[in-house]
Amino acid sequence: MKTRNCFSLPVISFSLPRLLVQNRLRQVMFAGVMFFAGALGFPSLGVAEEGAVASEVPVAAATAAPAYNGADTAWVLICSALVLMMTAPGLALFYGGLVRKKNVLGVMMQCIFLMGIMSLIWAVYGYSLVFSTDMPGSGGFVGGGDYLLFNGIVPTITKAGHQIPVQGTLPKTVHFLFQMMFFIITPALICGGFAERMRFGAMVVFSILWGTLIYCPVAHWVWSDYGWFSEFNKTPVFKAYDFAGGTVVHITSGFSALVCAIMLGKRLGYGQEPMPPHNLTFTFIGSAMLWVGWFGFNAGSALTAGHAAANAFLATHMAAAAGVVTWAGVEWAKRGKPSILGACSGAVAGLVCVTPACGTCSPMAGIILGVAAGLVCFFFCTTVKNTFKYDDTLDAFGVHGVGGLLGAILTGVYATRSLTGAELAVGLVDGNPIQVGYQAGAALAAIALAVVGTIVLLKLTDAVIGLRVNQSSELQGLDIAEHGEEGYIFL
Repeated sequence: MKTRNCFSLPVISFSLPRLLVQNRLRQVMFAGVMFFAGALGFPSLGVAEEGAVASEVPVAAATAAPAYNGADTAWVLICSALVLMMTAPGLALFYGGLVRKKNVLGVMMQCIFLMGIMSLIWAVYGYSLVFSTDMPGSGGFVGGGDYLLFNGIVPTITKAGHQIPVQGTLPKTVHFLFQMMFFIITPALICGGFAERMRFGAMVVFSILWGTLIYCPVAHWVWSDYGWFSEFNKTPVFKAYDFAGGTVVHITSGFSALVCAIMLGKRLGYGQEPMPPHNLTFTFIGSAMLWVGWFGFNAGSALTAGHAAANAFLATHMAAAAGVVTWAGVEWAKRGKPSILGACSGAVAGLVCVTPACGTCSPMAGIILGVAAGLVCFFFCTTVKNTFKYDDTLDAFGVHGVGGLLGAILTGVYATRSLTGAELAVGLVDGNPIQVGYQAGAALAAIALAVVGTIVLLKLTDAVIGLRVNQSSELQGLDIAEHGEEGYIFL
């Protein structure tokens, strides 16, 4: 393919020394980058082969047709934004409304700071630990260093032309972006277990360690091509379905939140004085945003704009609807009045429960899962919590831990060939009861790592910087004590 030079000969002649200097500088910079990359043990950083600079690549080679699908790319980009919205303002408002007014900014600060710090960790090594080939010597426990610092993710120019890494029908950057949003929201969910009493610095340190040592391994087990329980692994230990994160996100965060609640102890005055939510309007708005954002969370996990996304979208909505009616209906029957808090909690419980199942179960099964979540999560958030008297401030365990576990097991019941396209029976309703055991096995493995790992990380964090604010700070409120601000100032 011929190209036309838009510069005249005199200009080229005049600029030749400058171009030679620029090329030499680029070569020196390239050599420096490669030296440090080698010293740090990083794999190739995606630069041109054999030190070739971009100007040496034929223009024709850079115009090759992309290997990704535009519709799928647009869909997953939209879903990525929806999932990010779930953390802030969705979860920030949902949790913020449930705490006392002296702690509302503390909850919101946790959410927005995690949006920042977890994104950076995902870029440096998080994505690589989840989706790389197994780390040597780890026995498949976690991924390795294939994608450190965007290596193998961003487009490059080589002698072979313009290279755009892809994941299925998506540019690799889009897959990276979508999965990053899950990495952000998962530790934010844990904050509901220790709300109103953990130091902000301790939350930051704990979340970094937790994301690295608990989230990344579990996500590698379940979602990578090499995971022990992954449906994408050709030779797994066994296959456990988790379409959008019931095990990876909700079980791990929920059970870790329970450990946090127990180890930090109860809030001052818990059980002796009323601690009602300070702004249920915030909670309602936040839950509505979570409901909408969950369509990106679940339907986006199809990673294509096709029938799988449509089924996940519909099943998700039906589960949330059933959860609302069930939880509020139980309150209505027991107490004579349905509450907005109960309706919001029921919606989230239904959404949590259907998350692992939405890609393999029918919309009718989604309704069943929503009803089950409304009943079981209501029981844990009221009867069980009151019986054992643990202070799970915002019911992170009762909704996310219990709902996620319930959904993971019921996925083994309701997964069908009609949705997965499998040749053999998939779930119990198809005639494959062993799948229920596989689902439970993967869930128990995630629970074991989450519980043991959280205990160790909390002990470590406490020894280094301390976990809990002092008594005066807790009485004053974390907004002022930790951030020097007030959520409500009326002049």
